[in-house]
Amino acid sequence: MLNQSLANTTFDMPHETDVAWCPGCGNFPILRTVKAALADAGVDRQTLTLVSGIGQAAKLPQYLKCNYFNGLHGRALPVATGIKAANPQLTVVVTSGDGDVYGEGGNHLIHTIRRNPDITVLVHDNMIYGLTKGQASPTSEEGLVTPTQPRGVYVDPINPLALAISLDAPFVARTSAGEPQHMQQIIAQAIAHKGFSLVDIFQPCVVFNKTNTYQWFKEHTYIFDESEHDPTDRTAAFTRATEDTRYGLGVFYRTDTRAVFEKEIGVYDTDDRPLYRRTPRTATVKALLAMKR
Repeated sequence: MLNQSLANTTFDMPHETDVAWCPGCGNFPILRTVKAALADAGVDRQTLTLVSGIGQAAKLPQYLKCNYFNGLHGRALPVATGIKAANPQLTVVVTSGDGDVYGEGGNHLIHTIRRNPDITVLVHDNMIYGLTKGQASPTSEEGLVTPTQPRGVYVDPINPLALAISLDAPFVARTSAGEPQHMQQIIAQAIAHKGFSLVDIFQPCVVFNKTNTYQWFKEHTYIFDESEHDPTDRTAAFTRATEDTRYGLGVFYRTDTRAVFEKEIGVYDTDDRPLYRRTPRTATVKALLAMKR
C-alpha cells in the first residue's frame, strides 16, 4: 500500500512548490509513487541522488526533497554512472522520459547496460515529446499523428525491454502510472536489485498524446506474476517483451550473475567508500607506471 504520509514527511517539498506539469499528467502518480517507494524502502534522503536529463519527466527530481543532478538532454546515464562510481554508498536513481533516455540518450543506454553500474533507471514512457510540444518519440506507435508527422509515424517504435534483455541487463521491468500499487512494488524491487535496473513506466500525456490515454493503457496492458513467468529465463523474457497486442506489466528479466561497474573499475580498492577516501591498488598503479615507460 502507498505510504503517502511517510513519503510526505521525508521527501515532500513545501506545498507551495510550483509544479510545471499539466493537470492530470501521468507524471503526478509517478512522483507520488516514487516518494512512497523510497520511504517504504527506508532509503536515506541524505544518501539518495536523483539524476535526470531534459524534459517534462526530467523535472521530477526538482519536486523531491533530496540531492539531484539535472543534466543535459540524453546525458543522465553517464552522470549517474560517475556518481555511483565516485561514491558507491549512494542510492542513485535516474528518472527521465522516453525521448531523453531512448532518443537522445539511446547510445548511453546501450553502453551503460554493458558497464552495469548499480543504478535504477525509471523511464516515464508517454510515447511522445511533451516538453517540445508533441513530436513523435522513439516509442511512438506507428500511425500516430503529431505536429511533425502530420501523416502519421511510419516507423516501428523502439522496444526498450527487448533491447535491455538482449544486452543482459540485470533487471528489466515495466509498470504503469495507472497502477500505483504495482508501480511501487516494481520500483522497490528495482532499487533493491544489484546492478543496472530498467523500469519502463507507461505514463499518459493528457495534452499531446490523445491516443495512448489512461483508458488505452488500461485496455492494452495486463499484470503478470512470477507464477506464470520465470524472470530468470532470458529467452522467455525476450518473448514476452516482444508481445505487441497487449503489453505485460511486471518483472520481465532478472539476473544476479554480472559484476557491477563500480566494483570492477580496477584502479581503486573495491570497497564502498567514496572515491576520494580510497587508495589506488598497488599492482594496478605499478602496471600503469610500467606502461608509461
